[in-house]
Amino acid sequence: MPTLLLWKGHRFLFYSKEIGEPPHIHILKDGKQLKVWLKDCAVARNAGFAPHEVNAILRIVADHQDRFEEAWNDHFGH
Repeated sequence: MPTLLLWKGHRFLFYSKEIGEPPHIHILKDGKQLKVWLKDCAVARNAGFAPHEVNAILRIVADHQDRFEEAWNDHFGH
């Protein structure tokens, strides 16, 4: 499960065994988890983050979207 970014205690990563799903990133912090589709930076699942936290995280995902997608493609061989 490669960690791609650490930001204000948030860990941005993807799981190595998620073959068959579109590119996405998981964000973990303090037992909370957010899953974001990389194609359109849309929330796939939110487990515990408040709306203002989600908005801040989505801005970070958008800022690093190309790098995250490149890492996904490198890791999964696309």
